[in-house]
Amino acid sequence: MKLWVYEYLTGGGIDAQLAGSSSLADLSALVVEGRVMRDAIVGDLRQLDGVQVSFASSRFEQVAQDVPHGRAKPGESMLEFVSRASREHDFAWIVAPECDGLMLDLADAVGPARWIGCTKEAIALASSKRATAARLAARGIDVTPALEPAQIEPGNGTHTQGRWVVKPDDGAGGLDTFVFDDAGAARAEYAARCSAQRETVLQAWVEGEPLSLSLICNDAGATLVSINRQRIEVAAPATGHAGRVVGFEGVDIDRIARDSAQGRTLDALARQVAASLPGLRGFVGIDVVWNPERGPVVIEVNPRATVAYAGLSARLGRNLAVDVLAAHGLQVSPRAHEAASDGGSAHARLSACGTAS
Repeated sequence: MKLWVYEYLTGGGIDAQLAGSSSLADLSALVVEGRVMRDAIVGDLRQLDGVQVSFASSRFEQVAQDVPHGRAKPGESMLEFVSRASREHDFAWIVAPECDGLMLDLADAVGPARWIGCTKEAIALASSKRATAARLAARGIDVTPALEPAQIEPGNGTHTQGRWVVKPDDGAGGLDTFVFDDAGAARAEYAARCSAQRETVLQAWVEGEPLSLSLICNDAGATLVSINRQRIEVAAPATGHAGRVVGFEGVDIDRIARDSAQGRTLDALARQVAASLPGLRGFVGIDVVWNPERGPVVIEVNPRATVAYAGLSARLGRNLAVDVLAAHGLQVSPRAHEAASDGGSAHARLSACGTAS
């Protein structure tokens, strides 16, 4: 089985000459996360019997010659590269943000026969925080719904107390996300983004402990494999801006026991969410805030591998790539001489091969 791994940011999706130095600096944290995810996936796949794995890199990365990898040809667009490389392999495992329909475009470039990931229908729904919240709420799952500005005007509705968040409807990684203590400032930010034709969502800010759930999904449902703690920071307002910046600072994997009382509640929630979004396949993440009064509140669903994938195979003592491929009907097993617990060292070996220039 020839399997290709493409992670958008490290695979040439962002070109420094096109993005500009300031934009590239803003993306640096996401590039690091992308490389961590890519290296973890490739490290797991390299331990499987009968699997030949290669991955995409960019001209800004130095990769050891003995590590199979490929790059876009001069003048080749990102989608042309993905389409060509996918046809040279049996399957393609793609990791990319859902912004601007990117994941859907990549799914078309790969084609359904080679695609390792969620269905296009599931990606389209999960890509919108507004649509996801509406679908889950309709099925009795506690969410933070998308609000209209009038709902947070004084004396109107039930969302006039607390704090509010304004963010891209299809954003990822906390980019361009601001928290407001003042409802008027939140309404103004939302209106400005809408006037600029930006897909935007206004929501009540949910207080509590930020968590993420890591799932393996298939036709039969979902298996919760890890409950993680997220490190979320709310920084001081930027100069000339009324909102405070929300930043994702990382994730600590497998921090809450799945057989604990809290774990059992989150396991049931994960299954409910998966049943509400048909077409989730392979590794999927769910962002949740555990509110002291409400319990778990779903923030968003990530229909792809998340940074929490890194280190999970070693932590759990089994190769999660086996489960992801099995979710697509592909039966593989780890090589007899490489235990799943070696995933951390395999990841480290691969990471040492690539450095940003």
